[in-house]
Amino acid sequence: MSFPDYIFETSWEVCNKVGGIYTVLSTRAKTLQDKMKDHIIFLGPDCWHETPSPYFKADSSLFPEWQQKAAGEGLKIKVGRWDVPSNPIAILVDFQSFFSQKDMIYGKLWEYYQVDSLHAYGDYDDSAMFAYATALVVESFYKFYLSDKDKVVFHANEWQTGFGVLVLQHRMPQIASIFTTHATCIGRSIAGNNKPLYDYLWAYNGDQMASELNMESKHSIEKQTAHHVDCFTTVSDITATECKELLDKPVDVVLPNGFENDFVPKGAAFTKKRKAARKRLLDVANALMGTEIGDDALIVSTSGRYEFRNKGVDVFIEAMNRLKRDADLKKEVVAFIEVPGWVGEPRKDLVERLESGKKYDTPLEVPMLTHWLNNMSHDNVMNMLKYLNMNNTKDDKVKLIFLPCYLTGDDGVINMSYYDLVLGNDLCVYPSYYEPWGYTPLEAVAFKVPCITTDLAGFGLWANTEKGNYCEIEDGVKVLHRTDYNYSEVADGIKDTVARYSGFTKAQVDKCRSHADKLSKKALWSEFIKYYGQAYDIALAKAAERNRK
Repeated sequence: MSFPDYIFETSWEVCNKVGGIYTVLSTRAKTLQDKMKDHIIFLGPDCWHETPSPYFKADSSLFPEWQQKAAGEGLKIKVGRWDVPSNPIAILVDFQSFFSQKDMIYGKLWEYYQVDSLHAYGDYDDSAMFAYATALVVESFYKFYLSDKDKVVFHANEWQTGFGVLVLQHRMPQIASIFTTHATCIGRSIAGNNKPLYDYLWAYNGDQMASELNMESKHSIEKQTAHHVDCFTTVSDITATECKELLDKPVDVVLPNGFENDFVPKGAAFTKKRKAARKRLLDVANALMGTEIGDDALIVSTSGRYEFRNKGVDVFIEAMNRLKRDADLKKEVVAFIEVPGWVGEPRKDLVERLESGKKYDTPLEVPMLTHWLNNMSHDNVMNMLKYLNMNNTKDDKVKLIFLPCYLTGDDGVINMSYYDLVLGNDLCVYPSYYEPWGYTPLEAVAFKVPCITTDLAGFGLWANTEKGNYCEIEDGVKVLHRTDYNYSEVADGIKDTVARYSGFTKAQVDKCRSHADKLSKKALWSEFIKYYGQAYDIALAKAAERNRK
């Protein structure tokens, strides 16, 4: 297996933190950078223009002659390094100037590859112009520094960058291409629109569903890229099935998402951070509810994107509501929903209580919310809590708190980053209905926090494969069987697992935490990078064949 001489990798999330793909690329960068030292170059959108990007550091010493040439060709770029461990080279691409050529570009893509851009709306145009500009940047770099003797791979992530693959394929057929879909547009949309995805997957027609769900243009670029690329990949077996059925194209390789665990503190530092996280979470709970919750309470949380059904936030709330009445529950439970909503501002009354350091014995109004929301009456979490009459009264054995903001360390209430907070949990719950991979459970087990997930998440399926059958909480991860229709059984499965865990002895808990840690080590990039090697081989072989013709 040979690595390419150069890899250009692009995504809307390079130096631009939006979701899980940022984690995939920024953590994998280290393994590739160690192997290829500055021959891996990431390309992301310049969303900041005049403002400095928080994730990027410009470096004028990189490729100065080419930068001048590129500017002469009308390409607006910033060259520097991505501010993540290993500091790989990154190029931020400004794509605004290409909007004037939009119709011509779309016309050519239809002519050469039947990409239908007629129904475009929302973020489609931005993505297309970014990907088009990116293709021209890679072409310019190649012509300046490289030749046919170099083995070069262009790796595009998600539908947003598919245009780049097709444009390069047409203009620079000697560059090998890889396209990774992290979730199909149509699959996510079917699931998000409360339609059953899995039982009927074989019967859905992707094109027909695209027109029904007003997704024709995104579906079209994703499908045509999948069909024309040298190597088509996705992140889990469950999404591979989706690609085959909805894009009519089986993937060439599955590239599971690994991670680096260098941000997990060790030894005494870990113990200290865990203590600090628990204290902060319990302080916030006590101040909100005016009740004294002991340190032996079980802290449980769910987190991720605010996709109420897809991420299983609904079933998590349902499970906590049922847990209140479970006779087997041995400890008080404080559950957190850490999902960024349409957040207004931190609650002044809560902040005042926290800063006073006093103990209070009366609850604040709305004692289940840390930050005010802009759309209180239309928020899914708040409405479900209201419907179930979950008010965090003194006698409730299970208290539930909604923390609706990004945990970046400066939210005004918690003021700790997600990684500093997650290790304070006793259990994490991610009962996803639609989850191509699932970084949240992987991150939890890396911090020695056992978790509950489902077999509709790529990570859950992978964990089961590692064990050889369904994982139990004793293995560090409890994988629940989830289908289109067993919502209630999943809620009971979560409830029963938490209740059982609450009765574990210290020795049982320690064993559980140690198994979680061990499982996470099997998902390091050093274990998973071999699959990328296979993808590079397939792409280079296909490109070589194309250029022999």
